[in-house]
Amino acid sequence: MRGIIVVTGTGTEVGKTVATAAMAAAALERGLSVAVLKPAQTGVAAGEPADVETVRQLAGEEVTGAELARYPEPLAPGTAARRSGLACVAPAQIAEAARRLAHVHDLVLVEGAGGLLVRFDDAGATLADAARLLDAEVVVVAAAGLGTLNATALTTEALRARGLRTRGVVIGSFPAEPDLATRCNVEDLPAASGAALAGALPAGAGAMSTPDFRAAAPSWLTGRLGGSRKASDPRSPALGI
Repeated sequence: MRGIIVVTGTGTEVGKTVATAAMAAAALERGLSVAVLKPAQTGVAAGEPADVETVRQLAGEEVTGAELARYPEPLAPGTAARRSGLACVAPAQIAEAARRLAHVHDLVLVEGAGGLLVRFDDAGATLADAARLLDAEVVVVAAAGLGTLNATALTTEALRARGLRTRGVVIGSFPAEPDLATRCNVEDLPAASGAALAGALPAGAGAMSTPDFRAAAPSWLTGRLGGSRKASDPRSPALGI
């Protein structure tokens, strides 16, 4: 996995940052250089650790981190920018920053804020617009349980409607004791989304030490995302079932 990959979620709190860290760690284990770009960080004050720092803490300090804008209120970037009086981030700025990083890194991961169509400005620009400018594939991070089939299908449908390609779907936090809906979702997500299930992260992965996270991350991801998990094995230990 090389080039520029955009990472989005089916919503907030689905494990997008930890999934980004896992992809970065898997790439580092393969000897690739990695950068992570966060176009807009919301809900974090100046000087506080944010998503880029979380990725570097989990995957390794050799990951290059970049952030274009930070807004203190935990809102959609466009709303947060308007309320704070700060400048919005335009898709063209995101694309330019990602391309600069790609000149000197093997892999650039662009992590969005919330879901795919969260607005970056009052004109309605979204992460999908940046992905289209970059002609980048998109990884969709989804929840594990009930309701995720619909949310994931809506996200991948929106990507296809915009001519964008889905690299794969990753379950951002898979419980140690999955319920019936969660177990069924492992088999149903590919059909519902029209995209490959490319990984699943165990719940609590974000609390692991850097060495443990780095060593385990490739086993959570299939080869589509630079990992070692077999896509044909639905009972993989990485899924906890």
